[in-house]
Amino acid sequence: MAEFKRLISLDAFRGFTIAAMIMVNNPATWAHIYPPLEHASWNGLTPTDLIFPFFIFIVGVSIALAYTKRLNAGVAKGPMYKKIIFRSVKIFAVGILLWLFPNFNFEEIRIAGVLQRIAIVFFVCAFLFLNSKWKTQAIVAGALLVIYWLIMQFIPTPGYGKVMLEPGANIAAWVDSKFLPGYLWQKTWDPEGLLSTLPAIATGITGMLAGHLILSKMPAERKVIYLFSFSFFAFVIGFFWNYIFPINKSIWTSSFVMVTSGLAGMVLAISIFFVDVLGRTRFTKPGIIFGSNAIAVYVLADVWRLPFYTLKVGGSSLNNHWMNLFENAGWSMELGSFLYAALFIGFNFIPAWILYKKKIFIKL
Repeated sequence: MAEFKRLISLDAFRGFTIAAMIMVNNPATWAHIYPPLEHASWNGLTPTDLIFPFFIFIVGVSIALAYTKRLNAGVAKGPMYKKIIFRSVKIFAVGILLWLFPNFNFEEIRIAGVLQRIAIVFFVCAFLFLNSKWKTQAIVAGALLVIYWLIMQFIPTPGYGKVMLEPGANIAAWVDSKFLPGYLWQKTWDPEGLLSTLPAIATGITGMLAGHLILSKMPAERKVIYLFSFSFFAFVIGFFWNYIFPINKSIWTSSFVMVTSGLAGMVLAISIFFVDVLGRTRFTKPGIIFGSNAIAVYVLADVWRLPFYTLKVGGSSLNNHWMNLFENAGWSMELGSFLYAALFIGFNFIPAWILYKKKIFIKL
């Protein structure tokens, strides 16, 4: 079998990634979290640090699959360009609106953000895909990572007179403080800032390269072997690059890109083998349901947070009542915080399931 009719594994991978993103963003309390569900304080990697780059990798794979299909169907590039621009603007605007919700204090508007970064990566990668071959795309990704590494490690931070990689004292933070308008997540810099978006684009391109491989004419089993092998090679590059340019999600270092893209590719390869090649789809349904409206569900989760965290019942919010229950019973506070996040995912699954059953797919 050289080609797949549709990658069920990719749909499920997208959905489970969004579910994980919602889970780590919504514990009952940030004071009690299992360590794997927290981001690394600075350098290093936790399972939580994998979620965002995994999703951007998936965006890249989806671009390759979707736009190859349209090109093969004879769709002109002009209409595709317009849709790419419109979709990017929509995602970017929704990201800003979510930050403003519910108070809409425009004096503290945040231009950067998760959805904003996704919009930029999608825009750049989609245009690059439609106007270049895979070799050019690989060269662009490599150039972005090397240039970013050179900038971060060889240009002294203004005001310090030396190269810095510490929080708020690196060249990426300086660029944010000088050129990124609006509210910054860390006051003087932003983890979704301007300069660190360049290697994030490279993450999207690695997904596109995986998509090219998946679309190739070789047998399915060989695709899986090559995808896993190249992904492992990328992981090894990132592992050793870490010794001179530490793995760091907050500034999206080049080693972070290689390690996370490598892991994402290996997870996708394993998923394709078991789900699409062997046909073991039993546990994929929840992921497919979440993934069919991935960004819409992510947006809905942010809206759902209002009653879950601010609605007062008996003088206290629902999450505080929940944690008081665990504290009074002498149960694990970390477990209580985790179960609340799991419950929150369950509530978000309901509208996702309704949309899926009614075959309503919201394309943000």
